[in-house]
Amino acid sequence: QVQLVESGGGLVQPGGSLRLSCTYSGRSFSIIFMAWYRKTPGNQRELVAQISSGGATTYPDSMKGRFAISRDAAKNTLYLQMNNLQPEDTAVYYCFNRGVGSEAWGQGTQVTVSS
Repeated sequence: QVQLVESGGGLVQPGGSLRLSCTYSGRSFSIIFMAWYRKTPGNQRELVAQISSGGATTYPDSMKGRFAISRDAAKNTLYLQMNNLQPEDTAVYYCFNRGVGSEAWGQGTQVTVSS
């Protein structure tokens, strides 16, 4: 069973930064790729950033420049560095894992950008 636990969300002013963390575990855990998604009320989840098992990163055009995904294998932790946050970045952010024969989501962490 794979477990993903996000942390690091909170309230930040426009222009501020946050770093989200996702700690992963599980006897059957494997990585094809991991990703961060976000969701706002009434909308579908949208991809924020993706990282392959080999460390290659992918960002949708709308996310390039302000978001950076990384992974520390020794700490079993996935990160999302978010800079110059704006009110439209307010959402619940989810960690996602695609492994061999499995998919898993974290419970989400709320990020609110407001003055």
